[in-house]
Amino acid sequence: MEPSALEERYARVKAAIPAHVKLIAVSKTRTVEEIRALYALGQRAFGENYPQELKAKAPQLPSDIEWHFIGHLQRSNVKLVLGIAHLIHGVDSERLLDELNKRAQTLGRPVDVLLQVHIAQEETKHGFSPEELRTRVQEPGFAEQWPGLRIHGLMGMATNTGDRAQIANEFAGLARLFKEMIASGAFPGRSFSELSMGMTGDMDLAIAAGSTMVRVGTAIFGERD
Repeated sequence: MEPSALEERYARVKAAIPAHVKLIAVSKTRTVEEIRALYALGQRAFGENYPQELKAKAPQLPSDIEWHFIGHLQRSNVKLVLGIAHLIHGVDSERLLDELNKRAQTLGRPVDVLLQVHIAQEETKHGFSPEELRTRVQEPGFAEQWPGLRIHGLMGMATNTGDRAQIANEFAGLARLFKEMIASGAFPGRSFSELSMGMTGDMDLAIAAGSTMVRVGTAIFGERD
């Protein structure tokens, strides 16, 4: 049997990613059938951007799927993703940390998150500034303010530009900040270990800079209709 187009695209992406880097298949706006087809090829980690879409899809799909929430999360929608998302990538403010922590304590189990850092030139992207994080983590007990959360690392999105040198510099800057955060001791234990950066068009640059997770949609599923 000839491999399907999905199978061929998936194989190409997998071949380009080292074994130590987690591939998150971005399934936003993709159908349950498309996700199920990729699941059948062995993919287990999927990324969703919209809370309502994640909540609707998850019950229709296998329970061992590892859902990653990778979009901008508003505080009013936290309740929709908790209990479904394995990891919330885009935690971009202390107010959102507060809301997640409150909900986690109500749930009675920890919630795993990444802190989103604003590394791009576009103002439309979200996140803590690198300077803000550097200042805050120096304050005693920074991470202990949110006992219901486990902060596992950083996430960032590069500028949407064709200038690959600029993208590489932005990723390198986030990787340096990640190493600084580890060295700071603000996140005790070994759980602060994830650096989520890189998408279809720039995952090679992200991996070269030290990414541990890449978020890839179009290169796997093809262009949207």
